[in-house]
Amino acid sequence: MAEEPLEIDFDKAGGVVPVVTQDYRSGRVLMVAYMNRAAFAETVKTGRACYFSRSRNRLWRKGEESGNFQTIREIRVDCDADTILLRVDQHGDGAACHEGYESCFFRLLDGDRWVTAEPRKIDPAKYGSSYGHSSKLGAK
Repeated sequence: MAEEPLEIDFDKAGGVVPVVTQDYRSGRVLMVAYMNRAAFAETVKTGRACYFSRSRNRLWRKGEESGNFQTIREIRVDCDADTILLRVDQHGDGAACHEGYESCFFRLLDGDRWVTAEPRKIDPAKYGSSYGHSSKLGAK
């Protein structure tokens, strides 16, 4: 492998970059989140996924409330150096989604309506009433 000098472009989108998080073994997209410089540095240093929560305006250490943490297997960056791909092992209850599903992409458009296309792995109420955030689609 050839080494290339590279700087992630956190400035392009106001200090954050999108992060696509993928299961290392299956290749399934688990979630999309954001990182700032501090979240990226912590992820690299600890080997565990740390994101930046735009709604809470703070670092979000995946699994800090639920135990559903992610260990990093690979970190990649796209050709423009403004999007990160994390390939991870998902731990805990196996739910990357705050609604208790393996993936945040559990809804499928069926004609003109959204349907839940897979079983929930865990009831998120297990983690307490302040866990996660509300769904914009209204279905839980």
